[in-house]
Amino acid sequence: MRLMRVIDGGITAPEGFRAAGRHVGIKKVKKDMAIITSDVLAEAAGVYTQNLVKAAPVLWNMDITKQFKKVRGLVCISGNANACTGQRGIKDNELMAQALAWLAGAEKDEILTAATGIIGIDMPMEKVLKGIESTFADLSNKRESAKNAASGIITTDTFIKEIALELNIAGKTVKIGGMAKGSGMIHPNMATVLSFVTTDINISPQLLKKAIAKAVNETYNMISVDGAMSTNDMALIMANGLAGNDKITEENEFYDAFYRALLFIHEKFARDIIHDGEGASKFIQVDLAGAKTENDARILAKAIVTNDLVKTAMYGEDANWGRIAAAMGASGGYFAPSGLKIEMSSEKGRVLLMNDGEPIDFDENEAADILSCQDIYITVVLKDGMAKARSYGCDLGHEYIRINGEYRSHS
Repeated sequence: MRLMRVIDGGITAPEGFRAAGRHVGIKKVKKDMAIITSDVLAEAAGVYTQNLVKAAPVLWNMDITKQFKKVRGLVCISGNANACTGQRGIKDNELMAQALAWLAGAEKDEILTAATGIIGIDMPMEKVLKGIESTFADLSNKRESAKNAASGIITTDTFIKEIALELNIAGKTVKIGGMAKGSGMIHPNMATVLSFVTTDINISPQLLKKAIAKAVNETYNMISVDGAMSTNDMALIMANGLAGNDKITEENEFYDAFYRALLFIHEKFARDIIHDGEGASKFIQVDLAGAKTENDARILAKAIVTNDLVKTAMYGEDANWGRIAAAMGASGGYFAPSGLKIEMSSEKGRVLLMNDGEPIDFDENEAADILSCQDIYITVVLKDGMAKARSYGCDLGHEYIRINGEYRSHS
């Protein structure tokens, strides 16, 4: 068996996990609830928004995962963020956890929660509690159930985001499944991302936490759609150990294989989220090399994809490299402008715009043709060191304004 391969599946691919998703009345028509359960208690870890205003589910999960408590499942609602809802929101979130716990034969602090949608509106608890009961009845490990769950967590997304992998750990088949949502309100330092991963690997909670934190830092924390940081972001992982491998308790070759798989999943979701950016017509990938430190590389790469002038230039298919240089210079990351090289490319070709800090005389029509493609790649090379970073972003145009101008009235 190859060390790692993509398989057809989603959140239910690993042994012992079940899922369901359905419409329970929080949104007008689309599915708005998802439930995931494990047949046995699972290790859990999470990474959360850095916004000081945190939704009730974020606070709930942070308390559970920081204590390394094992969990039996998760319930997520879509259409209501349960953020900025005060003490009632805290209580409603607890009731949501208690409802699933009672059905699953678990304790309420063995249930993770999540929410996404409009901020500042009390949850319709009668619909939520009835919805948990009806959705729980649909739980299964079937492929269709994973798709239903992935549909139950999205808001303005235009497609569901899921994946499953299989890898060999010391002769045992380990599976990892995942689903995510994200389209708008996306910004580095936990993007509006909800990301849920299940795995049957047997691993210590400390290493599980380390692996997801590192994967998130390399992926979700390097993307931006609109510079808006959500109150509800979270990336969660549950590991129930049913693959039967010897428990991974140190950073050995098996931990490395697991981490690479986890990174692959989150990188896939990060790219999906940018491709699905609200109103976006361009996917932008920035590869920056030659920075003095890794921190400088990350700051400089992120500054390019978060800059509105760069984003609007990409929307207008204008190879305005000066906006890239200016964004980097204002970022706080160090680089020597005299060593700056900038290129843009797509499937239609490549154009060199700046080299050794000097502008290059290029064909504007050729550059515009290159930028007419959906996927645009910006390569930045510095002469300050060996550090590198990659970031992802999208353009910014009229459609983004339309979608967000109508967000509450059309949800």
